[in-house]
Amino acid sequence: MASEKVYRASTTAPVNIAVVKYWGKRDTKLNLPTNSSLSVTLSQADLRTLTTASCSASYPEGDSLLLNGEPSDVSGARPQACFRELRARRAALEAADPSLPKLSTMPLRIVSENNFPTAAGLASSAAGFAAFVRAIANLYELPASPAELSLIARQGSGSACRSLFGGYVAWRMGSAADGSDSMADQVAEASHWPEMRALILVASAAKKGVSSTSGMQQTVATSGLFQERIKSVVPRNMEIMEKAIAERDFERFAEVTMRDSNSFHATCADTYPPIFYMNDVSRAAIRAVEAINAAAGRTVAAYTFDAGPNAVIYYLEKDTEAVVGSLYSVLSHVDGWKSGAVEGLKANVSFDESVAGLLKNGVSRVIMTSVGEGPVATEEYLVAEDGTPVKSSSS
Repeated sequence: MASEKVYRASTTAPVNIAVVKYWGKRDTKLNLPTNSSLSVTLSQADLRTLTTASCSASYPEGDSLLLNGEPSDVSGARPQACFRELRARRAALEAADPSLPKLSTMPLRIVSENNFPTAAGLASSAAGFAAFVRAIANLYELPASPAELSLIARQGSGSACRSLFGGYVAWRMGSAADGSDSMADQVAEASHWPEMRALILVASAAKKGVSSTSGMQQTVATSGLFQERIKSVVPRNMEIMEKAIAERDFERFAEVTMRDSNSFHATCADTYPPIFYMNDVSRAAIRAVEAINAAAGRTVAAYTFDAGPNAVIYYLEKDTEAVVGSLYSVLSHVDGWKSGAVEGLKANVSFDESVAGLLKNGVSRVIMTSVGEGPVATEEYLVAEDGTPVKSSSS
């Protein structure tokens, strides 16, 4: 009779928002990118995935994933690649030490919850696959470093490799055909530049019309601008951005962030047929940032947009009034503001009527956050000791 023992491990993992974007694959099977990228890891106090990985000989055959209370298919190539790599590493440990329980042979039950909308352009797959890989690695007690695990997470979701680190993180595209050098590394810890803040304007929490995976392949195949982006624009932006972070130079950081976002969305528009992830509310957010910077007489805010309409606005803590105060003046009616962070703030700018109107009617909520740490092991479990799924205490 199979042992009833249930083995389990839990972790949280963060969202990361790229300031130099990943877009395009040179190998779709291995999820190898056409260019390097760089991101800021955001605080898990505000955006995180909580995942429990468990296994037991008593589980029914086959691996399973429950995501936000709903069964999710794990038969696809991406989750299977992660399962295969992690099991192989555990099997090697078991072969070296026969006294270890044979966890690699047991079915896995993964239960995961996000505290933010899934598939809405908020990097849910990055946090999700980072938590997925880190939780199983913890369950299997693998001695792998975050960089090694990033090689596995990358095969689930490219940008997930960056969510295995906190702070400021680069994903090096690599050149090896087998992807063995396409991994993430930490450019700087969160503590190097802790004053970094981010305000996310959620323009739409709906699932996006064109997925990142299909969108980027259309761009690679049809955009002429894209070739210039990967050959010249991104390598230059990576170099400037790493220097800006090292020197804590916000104006340089901001310019590269905005230019790179513009470049990425220009290649989407240059795709045939064109792809539009941004909408009128997104463009109003850009105009609002430009007005805030003009009123301040210097660059105090930087917008960036991933494959979705939500604006992520980076700023430094010392410029909270100039940035947050101005946006709060037109968005005070939406949810998400932290009361202690907005009390007494004054608007430094009066927005154009059309910009203010679009923001008022088009932003459904805001998320106030900051630079944060990488995955953290936790004693909060989404799988009970008997193997049954349970809800998060914070859900």
